[in-house]
Amino acid sequence: MKQFIIIVFASIFIYACSTLTLKPADYAWPIENVLKVDNKGFITEQRYSFSVNVKPIFYEEFKDSTNYIGKEVRIIRDKAGFYFITGKDFKNVYVFKPIENGMQLENKIEISEKQALSSPVFNQKNQFIELIDNQKKYQLTSKGLVR
Repeated sequence: MKQFIIIVFASIFIYACSTLTLKPADYAWPIENVLKVDNKGFITEQRYSFSVNVKPIFYEEFKDSTNYIGKEVRIIRDKAGFYFITGKDFKNVYVFKPIENGMQLENKIEISEKQALSSPVFNQKNQFIELIDNQKKYQLTSKGLVR
């Protein structure tokens, strides 16, 4: 009897401590956002109450942390919650995951070693993010280039 009571109390305690999980969740933004970088290096999207410093991306891409002023970046979020960021003259797409008070680089996807993007556009597709640059189309996931 004593063992039974201990098992019941242990079960109640474990159940009470379990984590509440809401699934499935879809974090996708239906369309990309084109955001202008301010003079402090931040982009802000009012609709999603979103603001982040993008100076480190410009330094990573161009090796110049002052090359951001007045530039635009394109950003979209996929169903899993990853942010895809690129811009004109970039050769890469940066994939970030949200962390407390910021974002952490998950993947840097090289689109071209030689030719920079001239007119990049993101589209939300069912299983991937589509990047279009002029006539070229790329399928992206947080893991990398699909094709």
